[in-house]
Amino acid sequence: MKHLTTAGVDAQSSTDCQQASFQFQDLGERKVEVDFSAGRLSSDGGALLLRQLDAGLGLTRTLAGCFCDQRNQRFVDHTMPQLLAQRIYGLALGYEDLNDHEQLRRDPLLATACDQRDPLGVERFNPEFRGIPLAAPSTLNRLELSNNKVTRCHRLPHDPVKVEACLLELGVRCLRKHAKEVVIDLDSMGHLLHGLQEGRYYNDYYTGYCYLPLYLVVGDVVLWAQLRTSDKGGADGVVPALEKVVAAIRRRCKKARIIVRGDSGFCVEEIMAWCETQPEVYHCLGLARNSVLIGKLGPALAAVRMRYCLCGAPSVREFAEFEYQTQKSWSRPRRVVGKAEVTNGSDNPRFIVTNLPANGFKGGQDRERFLPARLYEEFYCARGEMENVLKQQVLDLEADKLSTHFLASNQLRLWLASFAYLLLARLRTLGCHSTELARATAGTIRLKLLKVAARVTVSVRRVYVQLSSAFPRQDLFRLCHARLLRLASADG
Repeated sequence: MKHLTTAGVDAQSSTDCQQASFQFQDLGERKVEVDFSAGRLSSDGGALLLRQLDAGLGLTRTLAGCFCDQRNQRFVDHTMPQLLAQRIYGLALGYEDLNDHEQLRRDPLLATACDQRDPLGVERFNPEFRGIPLAAPSTLNRLELSNNKVTRCHRLPHDPVKVEACLLELGVRCLRKHAKEVVIDLDSMGHLLHGLQEGRYYNDYYTGYCYLPLYLVVGDVVLWAQLRTSDKGGADGVVPALEKVVAAIRRRCKKARIIVRGDSGFCVEEIMAWCETQPEVYHCLGLARNSVLIGKLGPALAAVRMRYCLCGAPSVREFAEFEYQTQKSWSRPRRVVGKAEVTNGSDNPRFIVTNLPANGFKGGQDRERFLPARLYEEFYCARGEMENVLKQQVLDLEADKLSTHFLASNQLRLWLASFAYLLLARLRTLGCHSTELARATAGTIRLKLLKVAARVTVSVRRVYVQLSSAFPRQDLFRLCHARLLRLASADG
C-alpha cells in the first residue's frame, strides 16, 4: 500500500491498541525492532502545500459550484468542496484509485488539508464512522456516478458545461495578461479500455478498444480535456473547442495573437479555414506526405542525397517552401514548408502547412523566426513539450484510468485528473520557480516535495504537524510555503 496512517497509543488516542513488535536484520550488535506505536502519522505532509495553493487559486471552491448537492444537509458530514479536495488531492498525491481512500479516509493530516474541521472524525453523525474523518470510497464513487444513476444515494450531479468552463477559466487565469503571443497545442491520446465501457470502439492505430480524448494546452497549462469515442477522427470537435478556448484567451490576453499548433491529424480544412477567418489567429500544422508533395520537394531531396554521399554525415537536411492545394479537400492554396532529409541512407521527407508570414510579424523583434528552417525546427518541433505534459497526465496522474461504465463519469475522472495536474503545475510555477524543481515533472514534485513523513497531534486549540527532521528539502518546503502564503494573501 502506498500510504500508511496508523493510530497508536498517544495523548489523543488512548484506546488504540499497540501491535506486537517484530524484528528485522540486526545492525551490528543492535537489534532492529519495529512496531506500530508511533501515533498518528502520514506520509503526505506536503498535502498542506496543496491546501495552501488551493486557498489562493480557489480551485475546489470554484469547482464545487459546478455540482448540485441534493443531500439532506442535516445528515451530511462532508461538504462538496471537501469531497472534491479529497479526490483531487488524492490524485495529486498519487492515489488514483477510489479504493485507496479506504485507508486515506483515516488520515487526520489529509482531513486537515481538505478543510475538515473535525480532523479526527469524533463528531461524525453516524457513530459507526466516528474516528474516520474523511469520506469513504463509496461516497466518492457516488459523486462520480450521480449523473448516470438516479437513486436516493446518488444526489451529487454536476453540470458538464460548467465543469468544462471551470477548467478553462482556471487555466486561462494562469496566462500572462500582457502576453503578445499565445500558442495553443492540440493533441489527442488513445486511452485503452479494459472493460465494457460506454462508447468503446476498436481503434486500429492503438490496436485496442479505447477512448480518444482531445487536449488543448498552452505551455504547461491544460485548458481543455474532452473525452471522445475513438470511432471518429482526431480532429473531431476541435473547432467548437477552439471557439471557446480562443474566446477565453481573448478575455484574458486582449492584445495577443494566437497560433494553433498540432500534428498532421489536425490538418483538415475545417480547422485551417476557421483559423484563417479569425483576426490574429494563425495555424502551424503537420501535413501528411503524398506523391505530389514529395515531387515538389524533389530538387531539395536530390541535393541532400548528394551532400549525404559526399560528407558522410549520419543525417543531412535542408528545407524548401512552396504553395500547395489539394484537388478537393482544401479551399485555397496554402504555404507549405518541406523538410528534405536523408538519415542513415534513407529519405525522411516531412511537411507542415501554415499561414504564418515568412517575413514575421510587423514590428516584431525577430523577423526571421518563420523562415522555413527555423519555423520547422524551432517552432513546430517545440510542440513536443505538450506531449511531455500529456505524459505526466497519464504516467503521474493515471488520467487514462477510465474504468467506470459510463462515458459521463469517465469524462468527470478525466477532468479531475486535469485539475490535479493544474494544482501540481501551479505548485511548480508559483512555489518552485528558480529552484531545483523549477522544471520537474508532476511525479518528481510529488516524490521530492509532497512525500514527507508527518506526525499529527490534534488538540482543542490547534492541529500540530511535526514533519520529519530528516526531510532533505526543508528549505525548499519553507520557501514554497512562504510563496503560497503570499498568493493566498493577494487573493484575499
